[in-house]
Amino acid sequence: MSVSSTALAADDDAQAASVKRGAYIATASDCSACHTAPSGKPFAGGLGIVSPVGTIYSTNITPSATAGIGQYTEEQFARALRAGVRADGANLYPAMPYTSYNVLTDADIRDLYAYFQHGVAPVDTAPTPTALPFPMNIRLSMMAWNLLFLGSGHSEADATQSAEWNRGKYLVDGAAHCSTCHTPRGFLMQELSSHYLGGAQVGQWYAPNITSDANSGIGSWSKDELARYLATGSLPGKAQAAGSMGEAVEHSFSQLTPDDISAISTYIKTVAPLHDTSDEQSRFGYGKPFSQLASLRGANPIRSDTDEQASGAVLFYGNCASCHQASGQGSKDTYYPSLFHNSVTGSANHSNLIATILNGVNRTTPKGQAFMPGFGGKANDINALNDAQVATLANYVIDNYGRAGTPVSPADVAQVRAGGPASSLLLLARIGIAVAVIVGLAILLLLVVWRQRRARVV
Repeated sequence: MSVSSTALAADDDAQAASVKRGAYIATASDCSACHTAPSGKPFAGGLGIVSPVGTIYSTNITPSATAGIGQYTEEQFARALRAGVRADGANLYPAMPYTSYNVLTDADIRDLYAYFQHGVAPVDTAPTPTALPFPMNIRLSMMAWNLLFLGSGHSEADATQSAEWNRGKYLVDGAAHCSTCHTPRGFLMQELSSHYLGGAQVGQWYAPNITSDANSGIGSWSKDELARYLATGSLPGKAQAAGSMGEAVEHSFSQLTPDDISAISTYIKTVAPLHDTSDEQSRFGYGKPFSQLASLRGANPIRSDTDEQASGAVLFYGNCASCHQASGQGSKDTYYPSLFHNSVTGSANHSNLIATILNGVNRTTPKGQAFMPGFGGKANDINALNDAQVATLANYVIDNYGRAGTPVSPADVAQVRAGGPASSLLLLARIGIAVAVIVGLAILLLLVVWRQRRARVV
């Protein structure tokens, strides 16, 4: 074998290794969750991401030279990931979590670039372009947002902590971009660092407090319990993943190495606690077994047309009890979770309960599939409940198995069904622009009047 052929073989091996590392980082970053549409080709984009300011469509990040990022240089690729700027100079919206990816190391960026250029099949189809309403359609405005809220990038390891802790922090704050969902945002949609991982509304779902607080967060979980939840999406007697977190478990966390899952768990366990004074116990501790099955079978008949509790019982035993059992205890193998001692029913925020009833659960990991049909009226749902029925059912579950308190209203259900709470940012931006225009016109008018008066004096 010649020297040149040996060198080429070495280069091929090096590139293959880089592509393999990049594939792993892409998995840790959960790129496919946003950049692959349902039934679409991998990384071809087109997924509509519902945001408080409108629907943002993910881009094609395959190596297609016409529709994807095949023409990107490594420097342009790095700038998109770290600064949110496309190759053509246009700004990306922070629905792409570049505020987290800006901590990625040069080595990880290089490997990601190798993977997306050489490990992904090109798809020459352009996805639906994003068309946000005015003034959010002015991408140039993101320059000011970045100046205010984009961090400084990768930081050095904390010498006072272990290598595992530092690895966990790097993954949590970078590739896994946990704060993107679990940290609440201000009115300009910036993450509030003072409430880091303290819980936030994300569309239909509520990403809960995952700080080390024993009541408001997950401080009562052991490191092994957290690792099990991340790897499987299920922790019997405490929580199960659905919605965006279910997708993150399926496409990302369940594919990570045990060492990285352990590192993430180690770091999360040390995050400063954030406590809500209304949380008298953890959301995993509420509820107990309860059954009205005898009443429904005629021993003590109830009137479902006049009693909301009775109506809730009718809905529960007609739609839920066959899986979650008559007393809400779930199945013995925990495939169908208990409705008491459950983070969804024990939360003060009812979004996840409503969203679960509407959308169901469909999560697949190496441990198997977790499935619950939705009741929101979609094509494959087994029963379509209206907003009032969902509210009645949710209140029955909360009152008997969870954290009774603020009731769910049909309006709450309608809001979740529509995609979650709307943001006032769009209205505020339009008001701000209108005020600026009015002020500008007033100043212009004053200048005209001043010049006219000055001309008369002269």
